[in-house]
Amino acid sequence: MEEKMKIIVCVKQVPDTTEVKIDKETNRLIRDGVPSILNPDDAHALQQALDIKEEFGDVQVYVLTMGPPQAESMLRECLAMGADEAYLLTDRAFGGSDTWATSNALAAGIRKIGEYDLILAGRQAIDGDTAQVGPQIAEKLGLPQVTYVEGLKIDGKKLIVQRQLEDGYETIELQMPALLTAVKELNEPGYLYVDKIFDCFDAKIHTLTINDVAISTDSVGLKASPTRVKRTFTPLVKSEGEMLQGTEKEMAARIVSEFKQMHFI
Repeated sequence: MEEKMKIIVCVKQVPDTTEVKIDKETNRLIRDGVPSILNPDDAHALQQALDIKEEFGDVQVYVLTMGPPQAESMLRECLAMGADEAYLLTDRAFGGSDTWATSNALAAGIRKIGEYDLILAGRQAIDGDTAQVGPQIAEKLGLPQVTYVEGLKIDGKKLIVQRQLEDGYETIELQMPALLTAVKELNEPGYLYVDKIFDCFDAKIHTLTINDVAISTDSVGLKASPTRVKRTFTPLVKSEGEMLQGTEKEMAARIVSEFKQMHFI
């Protein structure tokens, strides 16, 4: 490659959903004491950027997140994985942002970072499962996009993408700059580098507030968010299944009878 490729990876710090509990009285997530992790799909996006860097050599990998100051620890983990620079977009004005407002802020943060060849993001975050932020960023930056990426090859400025479908995959070609969202089948995230673990604690985290990016308070935060969460609840536990006994004919007759009572047939 003649010029250094620049890749921006959008990442998010999320609560470990294996530890999440819901307050039965308020129907809100109990976050106190819950460990935070790098969103799994974002880890695959970052690994893809690092794989590209290893393949082509002259590549700069930047990570960008929007979140509270404590998200800095997650960014340092990304640096220990091999990212070159980290940006934290943090401000009280961003609080309460839904996917629309979040994508507004992240798009502004990307513009602040400057020119890029490729933007990578995870398919979705495990604390929301909307899969909306990546595509919305692409729309606001005027970029071509491919979601659910499970395979990627680069030929000059051309991307050859394998996009996951329910019953297979499709191959799509597009030109950089572009935005891709990754699924877990894309790769296996690597381990942290021992030397980079020490270096990441001394590395500079670039902190950006709303005053540092070209965006107004009317475009971010709760006021700019059309989404309203009315209630959060734990799904009801379904009753245990019933083991049928008897001959095949008797069990089939029982199933038909039950289905008729439930108006399935």
